[in-house]
Amino acid sequence: MKKLIYILIPIMLIAIVAARLKSNKATTQSKVYQYDKQQPINIQVDTLKPVDGNGEYFYIGTFGPDKESRISSEVQGKVNTIYVDEGSVVKKGQPLVQLDNSLLKLQLQSVEVQIEGLQADVDRYSILMQADAVQGVQLEKAELGLKAAQVQRSTLLEQISKTTVKAPFSGIITAKLTEAGAFAAPGVPLVQVSDIANLKFTVNVPEHDLNTFTTRASVQIVPDVYPELQFSGTLAMVGSKGNAGNSFPVQFNVRNTSDLKVKSGMFGKLFLKQTETEKQIVIPASAIAGSAVQPQVYLISNEKATLQDITVSKRVGNKAIVGSGLKEGDVIATGGFINLFDGANVVVTK
Repeated sequence: MKKLIYILIPIMLIAIVAARLKSNKATTQSKVYQYDKQQPINIQVDTLKPVDGNGEYFYIGTFGPDKESRISSEVQGKVNTIYVDEGSVVKKGQPLVQLDNSLLKLQLQSVEVQIEGLQADVDRYSILMQADAVQGVQLEKAELGLKAAQVQRSTLLEQISKTTVKAPFSGIITAKLTEAGAFAAPGVPLVQVSDIANLKFTVNVPEHDLNTFTTRASVQIVPDVYPELQFSGTLAMVGSKGNAGNSFPVQFNVRNTSDLKVKSGMFGKLFLKQTETEKQIVIPASAIAGSAVQPQVYLISNEKATLQDITVSKRVGNKAIVGSGLKEGDVIATGGFINLFDGANVVVTK
């Protein structure tokens, strides 16, 4: 009887544990979210219509200064005075920072005293030489000493002039990087000067659109914050190195308003007009799925989403011109891509 009990007890414990584990598994599974792939997904769609090839497109870009420099001193010394603050308008050659030059001025006074004495010696020896009262070598030594002192004076004057840090070009102080009492040294920035009277407007352009800009003389540029302003930009540079997205920087020269309304760092749009006369299928670039090598869109038919391979003949700003794969009347998904997959049931939301 005892042997039977010893056998039954482990079996009962194992059964209890197995039942508890099964119960825990069922409880856990009931709490885990199970995505129902048959449930319709809310999406936004667009019915395709051919458009004229002379539509208007735009690229988003950024305004930057024509010139910008962080100014440092060529000599070291204590900062005595700062003549400007952030936002100050400065002209080329205007003093910005004054370093302590009192010691240099004392050295200059000492050299000028030496020059005065040496000049007197040269004058005196010249008179004595005419009377054969001194040897010529004494006059030569006095003249060489005078020349050396004059060179030393010129050196000190140059060093004193460099203690006044001046603006290398006209612009606006966009950063004040030191205060009075600080120590200045070559290579340590003191202030930053930016020239925004002329601006650089830079956009990133996909490689297949670069030819559009190499032949375009001028473009229309509008700042986002001042839509009433329209600038004419002239092509300045087409970048030679692309970024990670295989887009290249293209830069335009823009003349700012007289009151410098547009600031460095502001966003704007560069507008282009297509001149083709044929009808084209144009879709939002955001509707494209897949990769750049094989672009795809979700084609919507009978409340189902199907991935459709397409070719993109050209991308212009936020639009893509479709070369093949779509036709007039096709319905494509333009929003609601988070849970969307090939073959999903969909419902169109307004």
